[in-house]
Amino acid sequence: MSKVFPLVMAAIGEQVFLENIKGGKKMLHRLTALGLTPGVELSVVQNTGGVLLLSVRGSRIALGRGMARKMMVSLTDNNGDQTNIEGEEK
Repeated sequence: MSKVFPLVMAAIGEQVFLENIKGGKKMLHRLTALGLTPGVELSVVQNTGGVLLLSVRGSRIALGRGMARKMMVSLTDNNGDQTNIEGEEK
């Protein structure tokens, strides 16, 4: 099983998979329109206490911390493969 945590806790430069979004219909619609759907790989470009800057699907997206707290992610390895706690590929 993969370790899942809020996106707001991801470090700069970390590659993560979006596992799920714990938000309402409006938030889900907004994030889906931006290309942030479960299963997508993204990278944290900036996480300095204000907005988070993400790289996803070849674009840069800025998100507020409130939204990022509701987005649950898991780590990827260097090849873009999802890993679980034991380090095995999923």
